[in-house]
Amino acid sequence: MGQRGEELAVKYLKDKGFQILDRNWSFQKKELDIIAVEGEQLVVVEVKSRSTPEFEHPLDAIDLRKIRNIVHATQAYIDLRDIDLEVRFDVVAVLWKKREEYSIKHIREAFIAPVD
Repeated sequence: MGQRGEELAVKYLKDKGFQILDRNWSFQKKELDIIAVEGEQLVVVEVKSRSTPEFEHPLDAIDLRKIRNIVHATQAYIDLRDIDLEVRFDVVAVLWKKREEYSIKHIREAFIAPVD
């Protein structure tokens, strides 16, 4: 379900004009699901797939620890690739209704980098 959700999220983002740079990029056991460019922004997308919204809404699975890990890995990605773009953090939630029925919710600027 998770892998299929990521594939659907990539297709959705491409259809919206995003340029996908990387998928499942890892740094020190921290993973970025999708790294893309939209306009003049580097967009780091966390994908959450759920079979039922009653269990846990996908946004509820992103706590402060997860956000810090995403931000840390993003900084490493920027440093390694020498990227000079504004960064935005989005979430794409894939909610499965039935086997091949789903809905996608794209939350732009779902969170900001915490100040330590």
